[in-house]
Amino acid sequence: MRNKRILAAVGAGLVAALVVAGSPAQADPSGTPTYRQLAGVGSDTTEGVMNGLSDVVLGTDGSKLIGSYDAFGSTSITPKEGCTINRPAGSGAGVTALVASIDANNGCLDFARSSSNNASSYAGKNLTYVPFAVDAVTYAVRSDSAISRKLTKANLTTIYNCAAGANYKPLLPQYGSGTRSFFLKSLGFTDAANFTSTAGHTCIGEADSTGKALQENNGTLLSDAKHVAPYSIAMYLAQTTNVVADVHGKTVLGQLDGIAPTVLNTASTMSRDVYNVVPTGKLTTAPYAEVFVGPSSKVCANANTIKKYGFAPHNSCGDTTLRTP
Repeated sequence: MRNKRILAAVGAGLVAALVVAGSPAQADPSGTPTYRQLAGVGSDTTEGVMNGLSDVVLGTDGSKLIGSYDAFGSTSITPKEGCTINRPAGSGAGVTALVASIDANNGCLDFARSSSNNASSYAGKNLTYVPFAVDAVTYAVRSDSAISRKLTKANLTTIYNCAAGANYKPLLPQYGSGTRSFFLKSLGFTDAANFTSTAGHTCIGEADSTGKALQENNGTLLSDAKHVAPYSIAMYLAQTTNVVADVHGKTVLGQLDGIAPTVLNTASTMSRDVYNVVPTGKLTTAPYAEVFVGPSSKVCANANTIKKYGFAPHNSCGDTTLRTP
């Protein structure tokens, strides 16, 4: 569902929360307990806010309940004792890894972070997409770029159709990125692993000079003044206030459809819900129920932390109606 009303109320409070933000949160879990009851992987966009929530979502004994592993870092992670897996990068990879853990019944993973509603891709897997925050996506260019800071979605559609001319070099993050799939869908495209090799899209870059897939929301990867790329407004705000590692580089955000990207707002034409994906069968069991489910859950009760990381709290936070078909 769309949640634009809540965005208007967030503006001033969001700015205040960002001003008092401290140093970036720890990337992968550290400290005690080594292995948390709820281990999660997935979205780059929501890794910062989930890392922040992991510091304040505590059990009755004061121990941390959430272990949230970043989308990028070491090749492998060990989220539970005896469980070493390849690090999933992005929403799609995160949900796929959760499904693999459920199918194997190995207990390695308990939830996945997703910045897009990709439930239709996991039919029959008995997953619930629990919304907890709202983000908005716009486009980023370098500060030394001649590209207009006032583009429309129609302009971006032309650019990503490779029909805007040689003054534009559009970029996309790695396939499986929630931001990528949401951005392309908003422009009227259907994402696929071979999207950038299909007719009309071959001008789009999705790898750096070494052939490594581009990480979403990383402005340092825009190395050319002709580059344009999708960017999460929440992540940009968190980066530029040093709540998370600042990798915005020389990028600036454009006004998409005339809407300034300085705060999330009701008029954002690419606003989106972000989710924690959990096994449907676990919704009524501890600690899933107390951490994720309902407006009084531990995640939803920490609205100030959600705002600190640039997001708007979801007005249906903890809702469990969105499930895989």
